[in-house]
Amino acid sequence: MDVTLGEALEAFDGHLAVAGRAVQTRRAYRADLAAFFAWARAQGAPDLDGFDRDGRRHVRGHLAAMAGSGRAGASVARRLAAVRTFSAYALARGWWTVDPTAGLRGPRTSRPLPQVLRAVQAAALVEADPPPPALRATGRAAGTAAARALRDRAALEVLYGAGLRVGELCGLDLEDVDLDAGWVRVRGKGGRERLAPLGEPAADALGEWLCAGRPRLWRSAAGPAVFCNARGGRLSQRSVRTLVGVRAAAVGAGVRTTPHTLRHSFATHLLDGGADLRVVQELLGHARLATTQIYTHLTAERMRSAYARAHPRA
Repeated sequence: MDVTLGEALEAFDGHLAVAGRAVQTRRAYRADLAAFFAWARAQGAPDLDGFDRDGRRHVRGHLAAMAGSGRAGASVARRLAAVRTFSAYALARGWWTVDPTAGLRGPRTSRPLPQVLRAVQAAALVEADPPPPALRATGRAAGTAAARALRDRAALEVLYGAGLRVGELCGLDLEDVDLDAGWVRVRGKGGRERLAPLGEPAADALGEWLCAGRPRLWRSAAGPAVFCNARGGRLSQRSVRTLVGVRAAAVGAGVRTTPHTLRHSFATHLLDGGADLRVVQELLGHARLATTQIYTHLTAERMRSAYARAHPRA
């Protein structure tokens, strides 16, 4: 075999990119496969050529070592999924003739219910006024602070009002926005596109940012990005996470509040309001209905909790 392990992993990453896998997924696969093959090499396994013939023993040993070191079941299951996906690719390319993961099962994992804000908490977080600029901020500095306030309000309104992932928000371009129709075109996981409706507050905040705020901050480095940072480049996911965390702390919404908490809240509040599950699936951009069904478990749990608190015979 003329292919080295490094070349095989590079080719596999390219295959995932062509298949439309998200950048975060590809990064996780690279890390998991690097950790697995490093462990297997330390046990005397060949890098690639011939690995499949005795690979099952190494895969099982690696998963057992992870579990024995206290790694979470979800981490062990993800590691197996990465090796299994690479194995299928190696078989298709003719590098291997045996699937070393065949018949192996990962640990059972219980998916925890997501953290969700109450509707009043979500509204308070989105509507909270930003800290006032320093008294010495005048002229350009004051204008920049005002523009950032418009941007932050618009970003939070769209996150919660449209149920976007943070990567989807930061990836929005001007051509994706239709304020007259009241929607944004979103590029989600797996390259899937969807139209996400904007409620009136989100549309108003986004329109104000685009008209009055973005021109103050935009520089050519941002290109067509809807949201840009104070230096004029595209707004980063890290900045949005920081924004949500700061606002959550300010309104007492909890230290673990993230942009995805707003997405979870969006879905839960829709179901609480009577929305059909399949409609919520479309709005979230989930490929499988089973992914959306976790929110039905969450709303049922909230109902049980409310019953236990309120009913005298609970």
